[in-house]
Amino acid sequence: MKVRQKRKLITYLNILDQPIKFNPFVFSRSFLLWALLGLIGGLIAGSYWIVLEYLMHQLAFFQGWYVIPIMAISGLLAGLVIHFFGDPGEIHLIVNNIRFNKGKLEPKNNPSMVLSSLLCVASGGSLGPEAPLVQVTGSTGTYIGKLFRLKGEELRSLSIAGMASGFTALFGAPLGGSLFALEILHHKHAVEYYKAIIPAFVASCFSYLIFAIIVHLGLGPIWNLAAYEYSGLFDFGYAVLFAIVGAAFGWIFIYIVKFFKTLFEKRPIPIYVKTLIGGLILGIIAYYLPIVRYFGHHEINTLIAGKFSLQFLFAVLLFKIIAIAVTVTSGWRGGFIIPLFFVGTTLGLILHNLFPSINLTLAIVSCMAAINACVTRTPMSTTILLATLTGFGHFVPILFASLTGYFLAPRIPFISSQLDKEA
Repeated sequence: MKVRQKRKLITYLNILDQPIKFNPFVFSRSFLLWALLGLIGGLIAGSYWIVLEYLMHQLAFFQGWYVIPIMAISGLLAGLVIHFFGDPGEIHLIVNNIRFNKGKLEPKNNPSMVLSSLLCVASGGSLGPEAPLVQVTGSTGTYIGKLFRLKGEELRSLSIAGMASGFTALFGAPLGGSLFALEILHHKHAVEYYKAIIPAFVASCFSYLIFAIIVHLGLGPIWNLAAYEYSGLFDFGYAVLFAIVGAAFGWIFIYIVKFFKTLFEKRPIPIYVKTLIGGLILGIIAYYLPIVRYFGHHEINTLIAGKFSLQFLFAVLLFKIIAIAVTVTSGWRGGFIIPLFFVGTTLGLILHNLFPSINLTLAIVSCMAAINACVTRTPMSTTILLATLTGFGHFVPILFASLTGYFLAPRIPFISSQLDKEA
């Protein structure tokens, strides 16, 4: 044995021989910090949700052709907020800041994000509140970290924990929300981010508790799918087949978004003009297809419970994808995860209409999992989130569908900041 190897071996043995020192003060301080962040995150999310529900209730009063001017005016106001208060960015910017800005999410963007997103989501835009909540709760984590003079990975972990508390409050799944906050970063060295899993999980649990108290949220699924009964190994094959269809529509969604992005960026126009045009288009779509209005949180149950014709479902599928694409590219603010679940639900219903012998619940959940994993590249957290949101009691078929969507995703990710770069 060489001298250098002997010295290394002696060093390792000396390290192993050292007694393990545990500092309960450091551990308690960290735990309390994560818990505090979760409590604040839950309070923020609960307050945001109450205001959002109130505004949605008020604006839902406008039906028929009134929906067109209401959405156009809301778009204009949201654009003016962004113009005067600053562009808060989208999920692309959040991922970029976590990866390349030392894990910092700036709170200065929060007023613009909150005001513009409330206008966009409440008036009926096809984006949900997940991105605004993640920005606000994540930046709260950054702010608290700076107060306690945290740096490096500790600060990044607290920002991620804040993001997780926002995801969890909306989805009601502490484990799924924690994993989603980590997985959406999609970095080639993502194992480093898993140091944040415990802070994220602690913050998520406390956030969920506070959010549930504020909005009177109960345990159990929020979407009323029929109970799934496992019928044999062929179910895994069906899940993969359904997922292939879901992934194909994930590609279609991505290319439609690119098409509208090209249109809106063809000429430089002020942001409030873009949001006004987006509002007009969304209002016209909502006038002819009211179920396409809003981000889908409640509308998914309407789809599942209704007896809609195949032609109607195809129209809903097409125009919902267009509505999401217009909302994303015209400067409206919000997140696209729940809207993609709505698209997956519609696709599952179409497959069941075409082939009535297939299991409807399996078709819907598989399509939801595949299209979301294809677009966001988050197969693990998507599996857990859908199991929680739908009450689907078997993880494995959802995991098969999620992985199928993930591996069939385009080489260049939809969230451009997920591209591997040096962090």
